[in-house]
Amino acid sequence: MTRKKKPLPILENITITDVAAEGKAIAKVDNLVVFVPYAVPGDVVDLQVRRKKHSYAEAEVIKFHKYSDKRSEPFCKHFGVCGGCKWQCLPYTEQLHYKQKQVVDNLTRIGKIELPEVMPILGSVHQTHYRNKLEFGFSNKRWLTQQEIASGAKFDVMDAVGFHIPGAFDKILDIDTCHLMDDVNNSLRNGIRQYALQHGLEFYDIRGGHGLLRNMMIRTSDTHEIMLLIQFCIKSSEEEQQAQGVLEYVHSNFPQVTSLLWVNNTKCNDTIGDLEVHTYFGTDFIYETMENLRFKVGPKSFYQTNTAQAYELYKVARNFAKLTGEELVYDLYTGTGTIANFVAHQAKKVIGIEYVPEAIEDAKVNSQINGIDNTLFYAGDMKDILNQDFIETHGRPDVIITDPPRAGMHNDVINTILFAAPERIVYVSCNPATQARDLQSLDAAYRVVAVQPVDMFPQTHHVENVVLLERR
Repeated sequence: MTRKKKPLPILENITITDVAAEGKAIAKVDNLVVFVPYAVPGDVVDLQVRRKKHSYAEAEVIKFHKYSDKRSEPFCKHFGVCGGCKWQCLPYTEQLHYKQKQVVDNLTRIGKIELPEVMPILGSVHQTHYRNKLEFGFSNKRWLTQQEIASGAKFDVMDAVGFHIPGAFDKILDIDTCHLMDDVNNSLRNGIRQYALQHGLEFYDIRGGHGLLRNMMIRTSDTHEIMLLIQFCIKSSEEEQQAQGVLEYVHSNFPQVTSLLWVNNTKCNDTIGDLEVHTYFGTDFIYETMENLRFKVGPKSFYQTNTAQAYELYKVARNFAKLTGEELVYDLYTGTGTIANFVAHQAKKVIGIEYVPEAIEDAKVNSQINGIDNTLFYAGDMKDILNQDFIETHGRPDVIITDPPRAGMHNDVINTILFAAPERIVYVSCNPATQARDLQSLDAAYRVVAVQPVDMFPQTHHVENVVLLERR
């Protein structure tokens, strides 16, 4: 006979006191720290504990006794179910306050290094409709909300197109309206859904590995170009004809789409890096602009998803670099060469390194179309390419700009940076926690002289941070 699990408690009349680094609110009950989603400091609530460890617990609000003065009304009908935009219940000024606090806390508690005063965070001009890229999944297993289940209604159609439910890899929340991008995302997604349902097309079954409609990616640009890439799972001639029907529907009904692309993905994951992208209509790229530069962005390219705020971020990085026109600059994790090309006019030479070959090809093209002839780009794993032989071949950099992924920099990369001994390092990070860890590793040879947080993702807890280090 198995022992019954002890039921988890309900905590009553608990005051929410703070916000944690990962965006959940915090309450303290005796010596227990409780993490709570979708709550705001100042809320007084009853909590149902869902998971309990020795020193912390995770819980959800089951009743509000008092709403915080800091609370704002969420603007999205999907708030609380969709995994994105979890900070809609916080006014934007409060979001910036907690993002600033997150940066300071991470750099001081994890980095444990001497810091200058952290500059006030740069807020985003746009708090909605700011993204230039969105992806939606198709599934034949629609996620039913608690309200839908409680209604007792029968749902004959379980097909959905929208966002994956966190913690449920095979479930999709059917999205009606998303406020993260220009309204074109809603028109395209809802139109394709309606067409698919009317024509009896099969939505993807992730467990079974079949179903024609799998994923759609939308990119928009400040040049008013729109890219739509649809992932199909085509395993028969009938499905091939159905896919052509979907593409023709989009082409006929959405003439604003300037780049209509598709892939056939029969793999067990949604990544397209190793798949051939086919062009149904238009070009296989769109352009973004920044100052007097144009950047070619393809379906596999990385480009900052908040176009307007990316410009502010890169201006900070360029100002921190203090370029005079005589410097050799290394741009690590260069992506499509956006930063490299952005600073090239103020440098003697810029060398960019990135592990995605397609991105490096885009970076080279971006230099060509902007008439920039003082850049070099290399594709490969950073820790393998950036070594002492590379530096001895290309020269010791005066400035290194590094913009690594969320995991931060590999120790081998940090050691090579220390060997290269540039005068200045500009560290752009989307994860202040791993940035703080890396700064600690650099602290013996470099001191932090400037810190500038930048908000790229309103309505979420994510924050970018730019740090300037100078050689001791």
